[in-house]
Amino acid sequence: MMNLPDKFESFNEARRTGFIKAKELKESGKKMVGVFCTYTPVEIPMAAGAVTVGVCGVSEEPIPEAEKVLPRNLCPLIKSSYGHAITDTCPYFYFSDMLIGETTCDGKKKMYEELGKVKPTHVMHLPNMQRGEYTYKLWKEEMKILKEETEKALGVTISEEDIKEAIKDKNEERRLLKEYYELAKLKPSALTGMELHQVLYQSGFKFDRNELKAELRKLIDSMKQRYEEGNCPVDKDKPRILITGSPIGGISEKIIKTIEDSGASIVAYELCGAIRNNDLLVDEENEDVYDALTQKYISIGCSCMMHNDNRVEMLDRLVDEYQVDGVIDVVLQACHTFNVESYRIKEFMNNKKNIPYMAIETDYSKSDTEQLRTRFEAFIEMIEDGVCVK
Repeated sequence: MMNLPDKFESFNEARRTGFIKAKELKESGKKMVGVFCTYTPVEIPMAAGAVTVGVCGVSEEPIPEAEKVLPRNLCPLIKSSYGHAITDTCPYFYFSDMLIGETTCDGKKKMYEELGKVKPTHVMHLPNMQRGEYTYKLWKEEMKILKEETEKALGVTISEEDIKEAIKDKNEERRLLKEYYELAKLKPSALTGMELHQVLYQSGFKFDRNELKAELRKLIDSMKQRYEEGNCPVDKDKPRILITGSPIGGISEKIIKTIEDSGASIVAYELCGAIRNNDLLVDEENEDVYDALTQKYISIGCSCMMHNDNRVEMLDRLVDEYQVDGVIDVVLQACHTFNVESYRIKEFMNNKKNIPYMAIETDYSKSDTEQLRTRFEAFIEMIEDGVCVK
């Protein structure tokens, strides 16, 4: 019998439900692996028969406890993740058998050292660029090391056939998620920005793989039917916005709701856990499973990479495919790589695509909501007036 945290009864209903769900999963004999980033090749722990679940913090609640160890001027996602871990307030961290991280940024690297004192943590050495034979060989070797470390941590043996089956399984999910979010290509979009975000985010917490895929299929069909029947939730004249930048799980309501309340339609998220992660499939025809995984995961266009052309190329395509009228670049406070790269994205949007662009920097608090609302309203008004914001 697995014990719940001592403070379980003080949690709100949603969190208690999460703990009970995770507890029942573990008591059924399943292993749970906590992951932090889209660079994690989840097919490997999946091949071990484990459930993978995101453990990035999305609440400001545990940050004060985290700041007793971590500096205040650190990314809120990192502080929230660590805070939930040391306060036993995240069910998925609490019941994880191991954690997998990557060397994506300096803040996370040092945070992982502290997490390793609480829970078995394997950190993959992610190359800092996507070019060159050495980079490719390094990341491929990290795939093999992860397989060995997962076997040790979970007490299992993973065959290449297991990995091939996991690749097919995960690709099926990605295809369904792509089919869902591509409903926003319609004009007007068949989805609100919140409908789009919630499905992409919540799909990471559905542990029954077959049930998840069946639910996605049913949802896609119902949304198509809703649209065909003329019950569109979005006004056709609203400016179409693409969101790019840092993960927004901890600020989704502040960003999404405020933008759409300000008169726009969010049609695409070039973000971790959204298009950035699901756009490229793993090659199922490649007999070398480690080569196939390396090709997919080294190609993700994140700002932690030098010469991050893949992100720009994706944005170039998305602006056209989703008929985007404006781009909002969301940067979490102290997320330096996205903050620095925002200049390149601005130059590209203004000079190459002639698309209005704005960048905001924020944290997990709600204190700047009205300030953001004022900025969003002004940005949307300029789009409607045909002004390309420089």
